[in-house]
Amino acid sequence: MSKRARTSKVEKWIKEGRGSGIGADYKPWLNIQDVSSLGRSTRLKGIKTSRQHEFLSDLERNYFYLTEYYDFVIDIREQFPLLPLEETIVIADELGLKHPTDPKTNEPVVMTTDFLLTVDKGERLIELARTIKMKDELLKERVIEKFEIERVYWERRQIDWGIVTELEIPKEMARNISYIHDYYDIQQYDAFQNMNQQHIEDLAMALLQRILNTNESIREVTNVFDKETHMPLGSGITLFYHLLAQKVIRVDMLEELNIEQPIFIQSIDESKLEKVKYG
Repeated sequence: MSKRARTSKVEKWIKEGRGSGIGADYKPWLNIQDVSSLGRSTRLKGIKTSRQHEFLSDLERNYFYLTEYYDFVIDIREQFPLLPLEETIVIADELGLKHPTDPKTNEPVVMTTDFLLTVDKGERLIELARTIKMKDELLKERVIEKFEIERVYWERRQIDWGIVTELEIPKEMARNISYIHDYYDIQQYDAFQNMNQQHIEDLAMALLQRILNTNESIREVTNVFDKETHMPLGSGITLFYHLLAQKVIRVDMLEELNIEQPIFIQSIDESKLEKVKYG
């Protein structure tokens, strides 16, 4: 009975399209309600994929923020299944290792890799498989055994696989991206919802000029900006975060993004100003 139940569940999820598709059409093999997570599970709307992403820990979420920000990452597929199940069972047997099982039924379960990324290398697109784990977890023998099964699976597909720990994820950068992530689409904010593109561009240029010509904090600059443009309080901050999310302006994302202080703008891409409304 348990074997039939396992097969039925896997087949059902495959028929649902889990683990298949790319971009907006991809469906993660695991949703946050499917597993009990030690970290805080999170759902986030992706900028690059325009779909909901499923993360089982804070570390996964933070890594996602980095992949969203990096221009060379084209597609992000999380909770990617190592199918067919029979292949990882065979790999485990060849390695003399126990395949992961369901603790309730003791039946083999479909293994997953946290992220499968599509990366633009300039001359071609490649895929990278990345597993996210706290460094202390790497001291556990059973964790390493599971990773060895995963490594061999991807090696046989000639896909680069690697482990990412908290040491490779700049915490300040992930936090900064989390601040601006939801501001990528400025249309969702009431003050800009019915505003035409040219007006938004003009406001963006006016705000940039103020920031570049003062040593005041971003908070002080945007408060004056709101008053002078007769915009609702907070509109200037919204526009500032939007310009950062759209990469019209670039700052050092490894440093704390503190709007209570002046922020040094490293560069301005005026060619992106025409996209500030529509992305």
